[in-house]
Amino acid sequence: MSATGRGASARSASADREIVIARVIDAPRELVFEAFTEVRHLSRWWGPEGFTTTTQSFEFRVGGEWEFVMHGPDGTDYTEFITWTEIAPPERIALLHGESRDDPNAFESLLTFDADGSATRIEMRTVFPTKELRDEAVEKYHAIEGGRQTLGNLAAYVTEIAQKGEEG
Repeated sequence: MSATGRGASARSASADREIVIARVIDAPRELVFEAFTEVRHLSRWWGPEGFTTTTQSFEFRVGGEWEFVMHGPDGTDYTEFITWTEIAPPERIALLHGESRDDPNAFESLLTFDADGSATRIEMRTVFPTKELRDEAVEKYHAIEGGRQTLGNLAAYVTEIAQKGEEG
């Protein structure tokens, strides 16, 4: 079996546990990638519309962790925890995301950043441990719409920075 065949069957095996969201952002790939690497950026755009984020700790390196609270527009606080599992600047970031360090329901996400002329195509592929957890994320937490809004917030943020020429 070819490598392509194995990749296709691996994707098929997890398709019912995945959410894939992509967007083209009118900003350079390095800047879009940087928006994920520094807490000063993340706190400005992370989360769906109406949410704010308070970081408790942040260390962007493989094995590093980001502990934060997302504050919903209805006043609900969501404790979140991310461990970075792979970092390949400016192409790829892999992470494990849950409510705490030992969350058995944590999900894996792979973010890829592809240059598209002067723009960037970002893809966020999230794989949940079970189909039921994926379905709950979609139905109860509106994960697909929330993911689209989050990438929309990212796009607005980095596009504004790129237009101002404030990449550093």
